[in-house]
Amino acid sequence: MPGSDIKRAGLKVTLPRLKVLEVLESSEPHHMSAEEVYKHLLDSDDSVGLATVYRVLTQFEAAGIVSRHNFDDGHSVYELATEDHHDHMVDVDTGQVVEFVNERIEALQREIANEHGYDLVDHELVLFVRKTSS
Repeated sequence: MPGSDIKRAGLKVTLPRLKVLEVLESSEPHHMSAEEVYKHLLDSDDSVGLATVYRVLTQFEAAGIVSRHNFDDGHSVYELATEDHHDHMVDVDTGQVVEFVNERIEALQREIANEHGYDLVDHELVLFVRKTSS
């Protein structure tokens, strides 16, 4: 239930927060810019301003409800924060974002950190890809 997610994060439940969270929970793709969230709200006849969308997303990021990524050209996209770790591939031609998990990559990253005297705490991996021609 969206309202309980907002309350659990320590935020007051407001209509704009509920609307933004509903868009993020129900929309494909799951990685959306503030402008895409705003457009979706406009298409649904919800009167939430663009500045409000930015403010809500910033609050959600600080509260751990969403994660922000800058995949290309410094353009931020947001996705619901999950406990399940995953990495991303970004199609350089279409901008499509594909989530993936690869245990070999995860193990190799831990191994590299250990070889240098560190324990891996967290990481973000983004692969910029192009469809192969068949």
